[in-house]
Amino acid sequence: MSSALPWYILLLPFLAAVVIVLFTKSYRGLSSFISVAAVLASFALSCVVFATPNIHALELTWLDFRPVLYVPLGFVLDDLSKTMLVLVTGIGALIHVYSLGYMRDDAGKSRYFASLSFFMFSMLGIVLANNFVMMFIFWDLVGFSSYLLIGHWFERDAAAEAAKKAFLTNRLGDFGFMLGIMMAWAATGSVVFGEMAQQIGRITSYPGYLTISALLIFCGAVGKSAQFPLHVWLPDAMEGPTPISALIHAATMVAAGVYMLVRVSFLIQASAEALWVIAWIGTITAVMAALIATQQNDIKRILAYSTLSQLGYMIMAVGLASGQAAMFHLFTHAFFKALLFLGAGSIIVMLHHEQNIWKMGGLAGRLGITFLTFLVGTLALIGFPPFSGFFSKDAILALAYEKDRAIFWLALFTAFLTAFYMLRLVVVVFFGKPRSDHARAGREAPWIMIGPLILLAIPAFASGFGFVAKLFVALPAEKETNWLVPGMALGATVAGVICATLLYRNRQTDPIDFALLRKKFYFDELYAFLIGATQELLAKLSAFIDRWILDAGFVRGSSTATWGIGSLLRLLQVGNLQAYSFLFGLGIVGLIYFTLFR
Repeated sequence: MSSALPWYILLLPFLAAVVIVLFTKSYRGLSSFISVAAVLASFALSCVVFATPNIHALELTWLDFRPVLYVPLGFVLDDLSKTMLVLVTGIGALIHVYSLGYMRDDAGKSRYFASLSFFMFSMLGIVLANNFVMMFIFWDLVGFSSYLLIGHWFERDAAAEAAKKAFLTNRLGDFGFMLGIMMAWAATGSVVFGEMAQQIGRITSYPGYLTISALLIFCGAVGKSAQFPLHVWLPDAMEGPTPISALIHAATMVAAGVYMLVRVSFLIQASAEALWVIAWIGTITAVMAALIATQQNDIKRILAYSTLSQLGYMIMAVGLASGQAAMFHLFTHAFFKALLFLGAGSIIVMLHHEQNIWKMGGLAGRLGITFLTFLVGTLALIGFPPFSGFFSKDAILALAYEKDRAIFWLALFTAFLTAFYMLRLVVVVFFGKPRSDHARAGREAPWIMIGPLILLAIPAFASGFGFVAKLFVALPAEKETNWLVPGMALGATVAGVICATLLYRNRQTDPIDFALLRKKFYFDELYAFLIGATQELLAKLSAFIDRWILDAGFVRGSSTATWGIGSLLRLLQVGNLQAYSFLFGLGIVGLIYFTLFR
């Protein structure tokens, strides 16, 4: 069945952004209403599309230079994209509603909701695109809109720098992504995913070319999903409003990289070497980010590094050739990570924008609903049964146990670290005595912010159960009855919970001070040094070229040459009439000779 519904889903947030920019400058309250109404309508239509079998979107021709290039304006509507539509619009709608309370008194409210709607439009474009060209355009629009949202409070230097850092870091990955797309197009003769999958046999006989193409495409995911070594932008993105942090970390920007890899799995899985690299990049990111999270004190940055770590799990699953396991964890993670960030936002607002966990404490009794929902999100994140994260994370652990034991043990260690840093956060923030006046005066957030927390807590708990898991993962019967991996995972989780509880209970300061982890393995300092050294080298090279090649070679060289030629010509200007007559006669004789004897 052909339908225009997917076009409405995509264009409603875009139209909302346009209307807000053009007509609501003097009516800030109207901007939020338009934005929320548009995303709710997109969510409702997404549910209709999800429930409709055999639905196809109307397709238009955009670029037609066949047989060289054909780019349609078309959408792909399979189980993968339908699920992502519901996920993105559903969580996006709750975050929009939450923003009504969080951004109520913000001076840039209209600009915020316009950027938020444009961000939703861009992410939905990635989900729906049926070809690389459309996907890459929306890919860059997501980067641009994230720049606007991260830098929403641009008058603060930290926010402006964070937005610039996110934008430029993603450009590095996007450059590789673009080269990979061009290589795949050159080899298959198409940019449409379905046609490329049919033509993939053309390049499987050239494994080196295939591997390079797959790894260059993976560079796009490394940037967008903040994988090592391009992970440094995501923690700094916490300078934006907390609802934006929730949206970026849950179901949109960072999920785009994982979704893209699963969408083009026909290309990625054709190269064993590329899969190996992808799996280990994900593993390194998961372990590294979890280690760093154990020594962070900013509540949002702890959650940011937890996102890095969980994205590492998803990329790990892609590298182990299971896009289904990656998407299952992306699905459950979206709910509990949105819940955790919005819960953190409620805490931050009620504590007058305090983000240091060591200035909190004793909030369980003062912010009861926030505490309970935050606890649900925490238990889901650490993979405690029967919460959703237990099922999705264990699917990845079982996969690693079967395919690569080294990756499995590192993933299991990451599970221990996840439980440790999250219980550290919960114990320090919600238990013990208040450590500041703001903590002592803390109170529950308004219902416009509490409501989305309660709604998100339901799928954070239940989205891992069998009837949902079957959308993504169908494990063989023998794996379903194998309790070794779940038992080991649960043991690692319980060990992390016990260690954190014993170590941080009733503490006023952190008993551990590991500078290497607190300084995030000095990646920011290293990159600052490398960028500074590169700038200095380029400046010196530019000065050398300007001074010794352009000035000395071309400018002064040309003047010296002109002066020299003039000096030679001066030798002929002796001012003697007899000499001139002699030279004239010599010239005549020469002309006669060459005329007669040439």
